[in-house]
Order: sequence, then C-alpha cells, then structure tokens
Amino acid sequence: MAARRALHFVFKVGDRPCTARFYRELLGMSVLRHEEFEEGCKASCNGPYDGKWSKTMVGYGPEDNHFVAELTYNYGIGEYRLGNDFLGITLVSSQAVTNAKRMGWPLKEVTTGIFEAEAPGGYKFYLENKEQLKQDPVLKVTLGVSNLQKSVNYWSGLLGMKVYEKDEEKQRALLGYADNQCKLELKAVGGAVDHGTAFGRIAFSCAKEELPNIEALMKKENQKILTPLVSLDTPGKATVQVIILADPDGHEICFVGDEAFRELSKVDPNGDRLLNDAMAADNSDQWFAERKMKKVSA
Repeated sequence: MAARRALHFVFKVGDRPCTARFYRELLGMSVLRHEEFEEGCKASCNGPYDGKWSKTMVGYGPEDNHFVAELTYNYGIGEYRLGNDFLGITLVSSQAVTNAKRMGWPLKEVTTGIFEAEAPGGYKFYLENKEQLKQDPVLKVTLGVSNLQKSVNYWSGLLGMKVYEKDEEKQRALLGYADNQCKLELKAVGGAVDHGTAFGRIAFSCAKEELPNIEALMKKENQKILTPLVSLDTPGKATVQVIILADPDGHEICFVGDEAFRELSKVDPNGDRLLNDAMAADNSDQWFAERKMKKVSA
C-alpha cells in the first residue's frame, strides 16, 4: 500500500469567478491545470450531468506531492445543496489567515489559532495560523460517517489505510497511506450521512496493476462499485484507468492508475490563463438573465 497516494478532493462549484478568487487570493493556491469539456464524464467526475463543464485543479504544488482541489463547474447550474458528508479541509497557512483578513472574508476562530473560512458554496476550510509548511500545507480532509468503526474497518481493512489516531470519546479517526501525505479524518455525525447534491469525491492513485485487484476485492466483499474499471480520455493528454467506489456511507472514492495519472497531472503553465479565458468567455449568466431565468439549483 506504500505506493498509494492521496491526490485530490472534488468540489462542485456554482460561482466560478468567486471560487477562483477564494482559492487563488485567499488560500494562495495556484491553478495547476484547466480543462473544458463539451459533455459529461464517463466516470461522472462532474456529477450526474451531461452538458458542458470544466475542471480546474488548484493547489500549493504539483499533484505528485501535494493534495489539491478539483473544482468542477457545470455551466447550467448555479448552486448545489450541501449535506453533512464533507466536514472540511484543514491546512497550515498564516498567510491564508492574513489574506482573509485583508480581503474582509469572514473568519471564525473555532479553537486557539485555528480559523474557519467558508469557500463559495459553503465548503469549510480550517486554517491553522502558523507559518506555511515547506511540504504540503494540506493536513487532512474530514468526512462525516454514521458508524465510525464500520467506516474504519472499510478504509483500513479493505482499502489498506493505516490508522494513525482513533478517539472513541470524540468519535473520530485519522487514517492515511503515508506519514507525509494528506490524511483522511472520519468523524461520526450522530445519524445518517446526507450527501446533498454537492457530494464530492476523494481520489487516490495506485499502481495500474492494482486496479483489477481492487475491483475483484470489492466484488468479493459485496461492496458498492459506482463505476467499474474504465479508461478516461482527456483530449491531447494521457488516458487514465479509474475505478469509482462507495464506502458504507456512500462517500465516492476514485482509484486511478498512478503511472498515467502522473503524466496527466503535470502542471500546465497555461492553466491560469486558460481558466481566466474560460471565465471571460462564459456568458451563461447573461444567457439566463436575458431570458429572465435563473440557473438551476441542483
């Protein structure tokens, strides 16, 4: 399992310019690459939608050694309903705290030295007010679960994650594939997990030859496979193989072949410009306004 890597979390966003401002100007992340698609993804990367959409990867460094965010934007959808499935991302950056204060972005100190900032769409980020780490500043992704032990059994027993911490009293556990990677925190929500329509997806890479084994194990254990092993094409870039799973609470999990993904995920020096150009050319808000219509709320 040592070769497995935490890659990214997928967010659905309705307001692309405001979202880009949050990640670039407040968090201080860079656009790693930007891609536009005319139709929906075979692995539902953009959710259950068939129309035009875009994917923007943002982070503090290359996905080879950083955990990043994938921002998916569906042109006809203005907002998504949040559930209690995604509970936040924690990162270390006093600069982000300073940026938020300078921008007048609402901050709430939830515990000494840790501030909560809300990204457009309502996604929570927890900013630790310390000097940004030279390695990846993103510490953990926190997901809500209905039964902590059942979830730990799945992520540890079936997916091979190491349990770093487990606190029965606080009903939380911290897991990961390596000490120097972003961790996964599971936290009991005291009931059923609601994914809303904003449901995200967490992605990991593994050796390509492991993918059929993961699929076979899930079938043997009668676990849910959302998308059987499939090849995904990105025009002009590497073709990757992925399998999409769902844990006991329905959290979507993507495993992708590492070798091709490293090629696909190379930083595009034109990423920033491509995102800016796409936002400038996006007249979807105007189209709806002229027809006295509102974008769909998913």
